[in-house]
Amino acid sequence: MKRLALAAAALSLAAFAPASPPGTAAAIASSTPADWRRVDPANLLYMEVGGGTVIIELAPQFAPLHVDNIRTLVRERFFDGTSINRVQENYVTQWGDATEKKPLGSAKAAVPLEGERPAKGLAFTRIRQRDAYAPRVGFVDGFPTAMDRKGNAWMTHCYATLGVGRGEATDSGSGAELFTSIGQAPRHLDRNYAAIGKVLQGMELLTAWPRGTGPLGFYEREAQRVPIKRVRLGSDVPPAERIELEVMRTDTPAFAAFVDARANRDRDGFLIGMKGVDLCNIRVPVRPVATP
Repeated sequence: MKRLALAAAALSLAAFAPASPPGTAAAIASSTPADWRRVDPANLLYMEVGGGTVIIELAPQFAPLHVDNIRTLVRERFFDGTSINRVQENYVTQWGDATEKKPLGSAKAAVPLEGERPAKGLAFTRIRQRDAYAPRVGFVDGFPTAMDRKGNAWMTHCYATLGVGRGEATDSGSGAELFTSIGQAPRHLDRNYAAIGKVLQGMELLTAWPRGTGPLGFYEREAQRVPIKRVRLGSDVPPAERIELEVMRTDTPAFAAFVDARANRDRDGFLIGMKGVDLCNIRVPVRPVATP
């Protein structure tokens, strides 16, 4: 079993910061329809597991080769009948083919590591809070992002980030094994493993299982594994059956107000506002698309 062994158009949320930030709920309530973007169904995965549906947004702007390979795996039904095989406390839930013998079809068996990419061309919105792992952090299209001073950018491994499992070789991942962070943000994985998306809905279906008792939290018996019924691309799901979601845009004053509310939590039971917030503690709001 494999183990998880600067930019053009850059903005700063500080420019949008209100003088007296509202609470997070108020910041969301005061947003307008223009402050939200509907998620492209071609970038959505619907994974049926544990009696519910996990919805994941893929990020081809960060990992186009991996995303393309995963789309192939999904369209050829690779994940149907696979399982959650690993749940490691305060770390990750991982899924795929536990036997590692299921054919990959026309998908590639290995994809070069996409741990980072040039920052140029990304619409990066910086937050003003400092980060222990990178000199600049913020968001690109709602995905938590870090940058270095050499012009490189990467998606960070925050809670609910979708990552690619691999062996020791950096090019041994294909997307046939995937994981999501379920605890304290494992930022040491940044740039060492490909982060390719994030879970928008259904994290409770990935976090609630018994922790594995084997090394690294792998399940030791087949009966412990959690079956995955099917995985489908959102664009392949009939429109009437889709779960339409929208994500708050991260390049707007509305999102700046939301971030400031997270950073200045001096209400709703908080006695002391810390005047700061960690990148991974900013969960970008997601909601169902309102129907007329």
